[in-house]
Amino acid sequence: MTQEHIVYFNVYHQKQVTRLRGLIYLEPGQTPTAADYEQCLRMAGHHVRLEDPQRMIFKAVKAGEEYTIDVLEDYEAPTRDAHAEKLAGTFRKPDPFL
Repeated sequence: MTQEHIVYFNVYHQKQVTRLRGLIYLEPGQTPTAADYEQCLRMAGHHVRLEDPQRMIFKAVKAGEEYTIDVLEDYEAPTRDAHAEKLAGTFRKPDPFL
């Protein structure tokens, strides 16, 4: 049974940096490969090739596009749970109006 693996990317386009995320479906215990990352990026509409295999940096190959994508392999997403915070807010007493 496959499991979802969330992957985070930094896209460097001119002087802007944008953080994106994608999904890779892996078998339990399997680690993502460069081909998995490339397929994830292609499914998101990025036509890229692997530029630096050690650092997992991809470069756009479509004519007229100049950007690079860096895979953040050890990135930890924020652990805040918006749903739990919303639920906890329903148990608080409202502030009295003065």
